[in-house]
Amino acid sequence: MNAGLQAALALFPIALGGTLLVGFRVPAKKAMPAAYLAAVIVALGVWQMEPIRVLAASIQGLFLSFDLLFIIFGAILLLHTLERSGGVAAIRRSFHGVSDDRRVQVVIVAWLFGSFIEGAAGFGTPAAVAAPLLVALGFPAAAAVMLGMMVQSTAVTFGAVGTPVLVGIQGGLGGEAFSADLMAAGLTMTDYLHAVTAKAVLLHATAGVLMPTWMVVMLTRFFGEKRSWTEGLSILPFTLFGGLAFTVPYVLFGTFLGPEFPSLLGAPIGLAIVVTVARRGWLLPADSWDFPARDRWDEEWTSGLEQELADVSDTKRVSTAMAWAPYALLGLLLVLTRLPSLPIGGWLQGPAIEWAGILGSSITARTTPLYLPGFVLLVVVGLTALLHRMEGAALRGAVRSSSRVLLGAGFVLIFTVPMVRVYINSDVNAAGLLSMPLAMAEWVAGNVGQVWPFFAGMTGALGAFIAGSNTVSNLMFSAFQYGVAERLAMPTVMIVALQAVGAAAGNMIAIHNVVAASATVGLLGKEGSTLRKTILPTIYYLLVIGVLGLLAVHVFGVTDPGVS
Repeated sequence: MNAGLQAALALFPIALGGTLLVGFRVPAKKAMPAAYLAAVIVALGVWQMEPIRVLAASIQGLFLSFDLLFIIFGAILLLHTLERSGGVAAIRRSFHGVSDDRRVQVVIVAWLFGSFIEGAAGFGTPAAVAAPLLVALGFPAAAAVMLGMMVQSTAVTFGAVGTPVLVGIQGGLGGEAFSADLMAAGLTMTDYLHAVTAKAVLLHATAGVLMPTWMVVMLTRFFGEKRSWTEGLSILPFTLFGGLAFTVPYVLFGTFLGPEFPSLLGAPIGLAIVVTVARRGWLLPADSWDFPARDRWDEEWTSGLEQELADVSDTKRVSTAMAWAPYALLGLLLVLTRLPSLPIGGWLQGPAIEWAGILGSSITARTTPLYLPGFVLLVVVGLTALLHRMEGAALRGAVRSSSRVLLGAGFVLIFTVPMVRVYINSDVNAAGLLSMPLAMAEWVAGNVGQVWPFFAGMTGALGAFIAGSNTVSNLMFSAFQYGVAERLAMPTVMIVALQAVGAAAGNMIAIHNVVAASATVGLLGKEGSTLRKTILPTIYYLLVIGVLGLLAVHVFGVTDPGVS
């Protein structure tokens, strides 16, 4: 079977899901079971995977679905707890002291606070936390999901304290040939990862500095009364400042400290700077922008959660500091549990549920529930109930309403994530073929030659689109990218960095991330509408880093630090 046909067959299940979601506006609860079934048929019929292996891969996917659902449940429960404790009303009040301009709130809450949560936790947590918070502030659910997805861009390569680099790239590159290359160059794995990080932060900063501007102009274009791009551009000095406030420290931390710190430390520094500037009214236009009156909102924008939160009474007065305390605790606990220098993360990873060699295959599924951000969210919910002196009946009501929301997301994810695992585990097959993701990438590499730097990021984005994870994309494709760079005599560090940055951009269109974010605000069934919007910043991001990659390799002559 030729490479082109392999790539086309491997792409078919993804294309089917995307076409149904985006082209025909079929809800994910119908589109993703069809895509999963198509992936199983291709795996069995073309790749000749053993049925047991396909089933084992699907079971592994169910373990990962549990992890995602746990995070979603924790995020929803925190919002519903704050709704009943008086925290939501207090958070809304707190922004009157900063700015009522929705464009300013996007930069502060979505871009900076969301990027901090990404740096601390990763794995879709920013959208799950930021989207419901935006709804609580008065944003339409559809706008909150769109913005929550766009957060998952610049910060993602260094999310979860650097996991996509420290686990994804390191795990993807591990092998005897690579180790020999490092030894010949007199480098350690740490040296190589640091070199990749230094390139990735520059690529991200160049594209990412405009992401707050993208967020705002898309908000005004798709959710404003005038449907205007220019209403977003009128606040350009502030959005550019918001981009720089994050990306400048981000580059410094990545260049001098390593992959754990760009997002984790860059975002809160930017947040402190931008809030100070916004309070003083600097860089802001004379006008203030808001959504149209609620009774004129398009039906596609809403989920019902907006009205529920708007109706929350402000009779139970919670102070501003106490209302924000749960999110401060969330950030603090996420950082403490993920810093490798502290033992807390190791303790939490101890209790694990594992199924080794599922059904006699070589596939293993494992989850560490206490280490998941979902567990941290539950701890914060408990602390919030104590701090806000909630009654037991109110907390039980929050649990019941959160559980109902979870059911819809669960149905979609039990098909979406297993489909991903079938793809990834197709490397073992009777047909002697590369895994399905690598078959697609191999065809692309063989047909583009010296312009590969332009497409390297797109390959990373493809992996993230399939897997919904920068880390998994890096695990799948880092060795492939390294090999292509060697065959084309290009700097491997730059090509691997393009992989990592492209995989971050791909998170903006990852299907099960859209499902997870939609679930937190009760917007299941409208995933295609979100994808049609977030494809725009994704294309922008990939074009920018693609051009930068071509310039770095063919104009500036970037070289590896001694690695052949």
